[in-house]
Amino acid sequence: MKKDWVKDWYSLKERTPHDFQKACLKNYSAGKSGLLNAPTGSGKTMALWMPILNEYVNQYPDSWTKPRKNGLQVIWITPLRALAQDLSQAMKEVCQETGLPWRVAVRNGDTSTAQRQQQKRAMPECLITTPESLHLLIAQKGSKDLFQNLKAIIVDEWHELLANKRGVQVQLAISYLRTVVNTPLKVWGISATIGNLSQAHTVLLGPQTPLLIIKSKLKKKIKVTSVLPDEVEKYPWAGHLGVKLLPKIIPIIENSQTVLLFTNTRSQTEIWYQKILEAKPDWAGIMAMHHGSLDPKVREWVESALHEKKLKLVVCTSSLDLGVDFRPVDTIIQVGGPKGVTRFVQRAGRSGHSPGATSKIFFVPTHSLELIEASALRKAISQGEFEDQIPMEACYDVGVQFMVTLALGDGFVSEKAYLIIKSCFAYRNLTREQYDWMLAFITVGGKALGSYAEFSKVNLSEEGLYRVTDRKIAMRHRLSIGTIVSDPMIQVKFITGGYIGSVEESFITKLKPGDSFWFAGRNLEFLKIKEMKALVRLSKKKKGTIPRWMGGRMPLSSRLAEMIRQELQKAASDQLDSIELKTILPILALQKTISRIPDQDSLLIEKCQSKEGYHLFFYPFEGRFVHEVLAALIAYRISVSHPISISITMNDYGFELLSESPIPIEENLEEDLFRRENLMDDIFASINESEMGKRRFREIAAIAGLVFQGYPGKSIPTRHLQASSGIIYGVFESYDPDNLLLEQARNEVVQLQMEKNRLYQVIERINKHEIHLINTKKISPFAFPIMVDRLSRNNISSENLTDRILRLQVELLD
Repeated sequence: MKKDWVKDWYSLKERTPHDFQKACLKNYSAGKSGLLNAPTGSGKTMALWMPILNEYVNQYPDSWTKPRKNGLQVIWITPLRALAQDLSQAMKEVCQETGLPWRVAVRNGDTSTAQRQQQKRAMPECLITTPESLHLLIAQKGSKDLFQNLKAIIVDEWHELLANKRGVQVQLAISYLRTVVNTPLKVWGISATIGNLSQAHTVLLGPQTPLLIIKSKLKKKIKVTSVLPDEVEKYPWAGHLGVKLLPKIIPIIENSQTVLLFTNTRSQTEIWYQKILEAKPDWAGIMAMHHGSLDPKVREWVESALHEKKLKLVVCTSSLDLGVDFRPVDTIIQVGGPKGVTRFVQRAGRSGHSPGATSKIFFVPTHSLELIEASALRKAISQGEFEDQIPMEACYDVGVQFMVTLALGDGFVSEKAYLIIKSCFAYRNLTREQYDWMLAFITVGGKALGSYAEFSKVNLSEEGLYRVTDRKIAMRHRLSIGTIVSDPMIQVKFITGGYIGSVEESFITKLKPGDSFWFAGRNLEFLKIKEMKALVRLSKKKKGTIPRWMGGRMPLSSRLAEMIRQELQKAASDQLDSIELKTILPILALQKTISRIPDQDSLLIEKCQSKEGYHLFFYPFEGRFVHEVLAALIAYRISVSHPISISITMNDYGFELLSESPIPIEENLEEDLFRRENLMDDIFASINESEMGKRRFREIAAIAGLVFQGYPGKSIPTRHLQASSGIIYGVFESYDPDNLLLEQARNEVVQLQMEKNRLYQVIERINKHEIHLINTKKISPFAFPIMVDRLSRNNISSENLTDRILRLQVELLD
């Protein structure tokens, strides 16, 4: 037996294995499953790839270099396609360097039909795939035979999947695969640092698996540097400052080998690419763009060019957030607040991607108050304050999709399927009655849809197996497998030929022929829609709109919000212990003069009158999503006791109530405005719960297979999908009020959109603290960006809006 095989490889690479790599080797070799937590660039992939190969070498000590038909041995799940090629290359290198004749292949949405067929004929030893593609594999006839020799499942970047429905997909796949393999299946997760590692372990591996978390002792050094304005505007506003700092950003890029510049949205990526190219036209050949709506071939080229050191700069979104090993990258630039500590650390880790290297990240504020966020991020990193990733539960839509997937493959026996689903964390409380409802839903359409043949998807065979027998249903289901539901995408193509990427239908439908828009770094002229494709040509115009993608705004995490409030407490106490707080001293001083600085132990409410009407500004510092619901609640409670019309605006730091009439805030505070009593009843009365439920139900209906989103390149228009899901929602409400998908939609509105638990915590915090109500003679610096958000929301052209805001700044400074 070749006992030193792994040691020989590390010697070949002139490396010494880290303690966590040794621990993974020891525990994997002992047949255990577990969760690995190690910093980016420290060798997480090799920590598990080497034990997998070592097991095979030990299985065939005298003939491991001899090719044989091993079948599928390892499934390596990644959340992003961008990770797959990088992982594949690293794994293949080890096999080539050691002479081990294993094949490593990738299977995801970009894999060609020919490659898929080749894999089906002869599966590689290791398959790198996504949750969706794995479920598609399970949906194949004879899939059990493909998995019989499977030894291990590795789930990379588990923290990115844990808190969403793709994580539920992973749980279901693992639970199913455990029932079809010939030997006990080893399951390992790889995760960045999160606040709830133990729960992450339990969700992935199940409560029956002994807790085994291998944590690296390596500390990733992260150097955070804020790009500071020479002069701070005393009245800051969002989006205004970032591009103005470009003269300070260009030298950072010039002095670096390779830079990733992260923005929080695809729209911002387009804008920054355009602005940098305007400033440095000679960079045209050494800078690129990367986001999820670009042509996959373009993204692949960018990733390859990064590896090969051909690019100086890539402007990107979260599409490059995760584990891709771009060793040439030595600097990260983050534009705007990342809204979470973990996300910021993840992005920082894209630089210095080797053990012991320091990750360098520059924070570029889009308005001056975001510098508070930068100061809070630095403190959070030093103190190891990371967010929890809360797993989803009772996702009936994913459950019924999975049952049809099983029926599409080799079929399923009812009792076995129940045990497979119930063994997952997300369904651990699933009752037999709820499972029977799910079974009835896929076989007869449930109570309300039994008369419609298209909803009777699964039939019970004479052998006692539930199967899909209709070819059309089978095809539609395969096209719909997955949990990512977005606005239907329209392909953008040159009229002369050539695919550029895709934008959302809702954006394209607002364009008229001749309109120009910036996309993929080019100014394009929209010509027409033909066969669900937007035909364009290059535009000679210098101006154009930027596509907007849904879901662009990320919520401020509760952990980062807490850290920001701590920074404000220091500012209120004149303990300016960071360069960021010292930089915004003019803003803080003016805020103190006009009002006071919001602090950790109180709630500040500002009352002000202007030409627009009567303003109330509240500063909970809990994030946009929480403020949206909290503002609606407060407005409702005020209007109940004092009938009044109120408009609402919010940002991550606070919210504004505006009325043409005086708002009697003093009386309402005396009546206990933030009372816990009837909290959820008042919240439901203050928002259009039914409309929110309908919007949520559209996604659930698509996942559960109630509505079909269309064929590739021929997606069904959004308005039709909304209408179809809205009709079904109404039918369920009237004829099947106990429908589990309706219940799920309501629960998701409360837990995900309204962040119920966090709302309760905010109300508790406010009730424990003092409330400062201050009458201000004019708008304060902290109120100004909230007010600008309201002005931006109105349909004013960008030129007029900028002029108006600058005029307001001058008026307030008089």
